[in-house]
Amino acid sequence: MSKAVYLMVGGFLGAGKTTAISKIAAMLTARGVRVGLITNDQSVGLVDTAILAHGDFPVEEITGGCFCCRFNTLVEASERLTASSRPGVFIAEPVGSCTDLVAAVTFPLRRIYGESYRVAPLSVLIDPTRAERILGLEKGGNFSPKVLYVYRKQLEEADIIVINKCDLLSDERQDRLELALRAAYPKSDVIRISARSGSGLEAWLDRIMGEEETAETAPDVDYEIYAEGEALLGWLNASVIVESTDEFDGNDLLRGIASRIQTALASYEVAHLKMTLTPEERGGDIGVLNLVRTDGRPELAYQLQEPVLGGELLINLRAEADPEILKAAVTSALAGCRCRVKVDHLEHFRPGKPQPTYRMAHV
Repeated sequence: MSKAVYLMVGGFLGAGKTTAISKIAAMLTARGVRVGLITNDQSVGLVDTAILAHGDFPVEEITGGCFCCRFNTLVEASERLTASSRPGVFIAEPVGSCTDLVAAVTFPLRRIYGESYRVAPLSVLIDPTRAERILGLEKGGNFSPKVLYVYRKQLEEADIIVINKCDLLSDERQDRLELALRAAYPKSDVIRISARSGSGLEAWLDRIMGEEETAETAPDVDYEIYAEGEALLGWLNASVIVESTDEFDGNDLLRGIASRIQTALASYEVAHLKMTLTPEERGGDIGVLNLVRTDGRPELAYQLQEPVLGGELLINLRAEADPEILKAAVTSALAGCRCRVKVDHLEHFRPGKPQPTYRMAHV
């Protein structure tokens, strides 16, 4: 029996991982390859799962901690997917604030489950505007040093640094960013893609499907700084029911909520605001909105095609702010809606200290 391929696509919050994963999953499916997806979050109500499930892919969701800390659960999720759909390729999307994936996920997979999986090189996606600011190439809002420690450690352990959203930058800025990344992380290769337009996706997919993870040593990680950096990020997940007696534009609803949250958090650095609106009355339709910087522009990745009477609204908000501030911003933004709003579930917290199931510095 041939081994299933295990692709892990990491990257900081807002890098565009879910869009990229959905695109390469569709490409693999078109090639006749069965795909199983595994999403990951600190809590339930994950927008990424809703988006990927909307593409009719089999999806398992791991909550309550990162892959590193839920390694056995990750393996169990793979086994459930194998039993239900027998994927030839697993694509795993870790929490965007997670690092040390090589030591805590890749090496254990290779050592303990090497007979079952062929582990592909670790890709780490970046948002180019965020990366320019972190590397000092451009000015703009940024995170505090301990959060940036986590970001930089993600890049340090990458086999391939994938500059996503290249369609947003001029060729000159792309060249400058790639040179800076190669200088700062000489052990990593750097490639360019645009998940939204499809540019570079075929070459990236061919490469990670054709190669195998060969690293022998994982970078050192100071777990005290890592934990402090991750804990500086407030986390909020909410599931909300919206209803109206008259049809309304769900895309405008998403834009309005995002604008009000953005205004309320103007003094804090937003890592990622993700929302989906899934109407009850129109099967297959979905609206998806992203905001990846406080000074960024909310963008609709998927627009609802028709007016709606209501549906389920999922909100995932991560920002460098106290969780109570995030709750107040979201609650106020929902109160500004003209339709009826019922909060079905809301959690707001800081992630706990990561405690990996395994940590193998060497394979």
